[in-house]
Amino acid sequence: MPQRMTEARRQWRRRADTALRIVVAVPGGYAMASLWAMALARILPGGPAAATITATLVAFALCAFTAMWAFAARSGWRAAWTTLLGGGIAAAIAFGLIALTGRV
Repeated sequence: MPQRMTEARRQWRRRADTALRIVVAVPGGYAMASLWAMALARILPGGPAAATITATLVAFALCAFTAMWAFAARSGWRAAWTTLLGGGIAAAIAFGLIALTGRV
């Protein structure tokens, strides 16, 4: 009986880890990519249209990288906290620049 209980726990942990990785990959990757697009559009030189297009293209690549990282990381929690950290840095840059320079 105890052997069976540990097998059930392993299955539950594996399924929960996979579900966490899916959440990190899809909505987490999209959120982080959109935050980086906001930050890069304000940082990149050039006109507003060119900076926005370049930032969006970089964000698409970042979204794909985040999805790959979510399943390549050692654990789902490691993928989650690194994605949250990357998104937090982008949010701090974007909203800090908005606070300093205003919305343009």
